[in-house]
Amino acid sequence: MRDGLVRIDEAFSEHIAEQARAILWEATGCDPDDRSSWTRPVVRLNQFSQAPFQEAANTPKLRTAFDQLVGTGRWFPRDRLGTFPVRFPSEGSPGDDGWHIDVSFGDEHPDFMEWRANISSKGRTLLRLFLFSDVGVDDAPTRIRLGSHADVARQLAPAGEAGLTLRELAADGFAGSANRREALAVGKAGTVYLGHPFLVHAAQQHRGTEPRFMAQPPLMPREPISLCRLDGNYSPVEQAILNAISPR
Repeated sequence: MRDGLVRIDEAFSEHIAEQARAILWEATGCDPDDRSSWTRPVVRLNQFSQAPFQEAANTPKLRTAFDQLVGTGRWFPRDRLGTFPVRFPSEGSPGDDGWHIDVSFGDEHPDFMEWRANISSKGRTLLRLFLFSDVGVDDAPTRIRLGSHADVARQLAPAGEAGLTLRELAADGFAGSANRREALAVGKAGTVYLGHPFLVHAAQQHRGTEPRFMAQPPLMPREPISLCRLDGNYSPVEQAILNAISPR
């Protein structure tokens, strides 16, 4: 509720990660032993449902964490993982490294900057980052502004259920969270970061030597996030929003 982020080490095994990477390498069209084939800073892959991905997404450790953060029975298990932005060592900017949140509805619009988020985070209960390769500080780890979920909650609150588009949210470059402490999503293969859906984050240039394999699937709600529970049984995700928008 304070930082908007938890890190889970050994959320799935390195063996599962290795099996998944073999599938992902083939899907990239690149040769792991031929660096001349690594011609793009990022290759985007989508929706893998083979056994290693299903196993990684549904370990007992992760399922317990989902229950703790979102509420037992309030989320849908995943039978696949996607998207995978596979980042390769590059001398230039990847072109997609701006600060943002992952908007969660309105994706029928052809312009992704018109996709939306609202105060009840319609369509998404968690931001999730699954590391399928070892990620160090030079390997394009995701940059995360700790505590920024509170800033975004206050930005979204006046817009109600309609919410705001990503273009509206990003109009000032997420200046409201610019002074927040920054963390990097580093760790061994098998590490998973679970973040509040309003957490401001960004990609960055890969300055290392080996490609970074990471999945960023949302956790989907079985029931909507509620900011008005008669029994007061709020999840930490819900309570964090209430803490941010309650009068001080």
